[in-house]
Amino acid sequence: MAKEYAEYDPKNMPFRRLGPSGLRVPVFSLGGWLTLGGTVLGDPVKEIMKVAFENGVNMFDTAEGYAAGQSEIEMGRVIRELNWRRSDIIITTKLFWGLHQKNPNDMGLSRKHIIEGTKGSLQRLGLDYVDVLFAHRPDPTVPMEEIVRAFNFVIEQGWVFYWATSEWSAQQIEEAFHIADKYGLMGPIAEQCQHHMLHRERPEKEYAPIYRNYGIGTTVFSALAGGLLTGKYNNGIPEDSRLAKHKDLDFLKKLTDSFSEEEGKKKLDQVSQLAKLAEGELGCTVAQLALAWIAKNPNTSTVIMGASKPQQVLDNLKAIDVLPKLTPAVMEKIESILGNAPEPEPTWGRSPLDKFGRL
Repeated sequence: MAKEYAEYDPKNMPFRRLGPSGLRVPVFSLGGWLTLGGTVLGDPVKEIMKVAFENGVNMFDTAEGYAAGQSEIEMGRVIRELNWRRSDIIITTKLFWGLHQKNPNDMGLSRKHIIEGTKGSLQRLGLDYVDVLFAHRPDPTVPMEEIVRAFNFVIEQGWVFYWATSEWSAQQIEEAFHIADKYGLMGPIAEQCQHHMLHRERPEKEYAPIYRNYGIGTTVFSALAGGLLTGKYNNGIPEDSRLAKHKDLDFLKKLTDSFSEEEGKKKLDQVSQLAKLAEGELGCTVAQLALAWIAKNPNTSTVIMGASKPQQVLDNLKAIDVLPKLTPAVMEKIESILGNAPEPEPTWGRSPLDKFGRL
């Protein structure tokens, strides 16, 4: 490992079960969206993944749609070149958009695309199986029974160990579980959702019954709100930032467009206040505070980090040291700054016991 990078002790990495499954995942994982295979290619990809692995991160997340399949190709190459033992790493990928969108059957969640897409991802990764396969988006054009059966088919073939969802509504996840229960099939074990200090309604309120009734966990993306929660946008948009490079992305565009508006100014002020709390009381950066805050949520199984440089991985991993500092008093201070905690769901009409017999 390059000596210029300050090492983080991998023994400090906490592991959690991914939802109700027996799969243990690191509380921080590494994703390839926008970077690995996209803006980062070749040896830098290997350097980032190697530093991550040597510092406790053994879960790597990608998708068929990331850089039109190049993210899977790059990750697979690095795994082979570093000669990692397959059982030592967790690889997750996602299906929905396909690589040839002019072909209507090379996208979505039809049985055809789930099966052929899985084969394509394995070929690009150069692997016999992936640990978790995500439905990258819901597909209301396909019957839910077909979707659930197709994911169970690829599991039965040994190509996939578990399946999960990404950016599905609670109603859609509930329907998938009903189908799985009806036919004795495996339901999704996790939801890959956007969750950060400025986006809380869906992951904290809408999904609350799903956590309670089925025990799923989340694999969180965009925990830093596209970089907004790093504080680097407080004085404008740097030319080398993600917002400057990827303004075409919908959720990033919304952040950019809001900067000149009252709500945008409010968000930047909140980030400034959080930075003062982080640096003044906790001895960390606002980014490390934001990552630790998401990781502290009991429904978070893993927080997916993005990185374009190895040092970013190591800087983000210092959030692990912040976790025990998030006392009830500190959490209350954070809530007073954010002021956006979702209203709790009504308790009337709820069964006193969930699926697992818990009150």
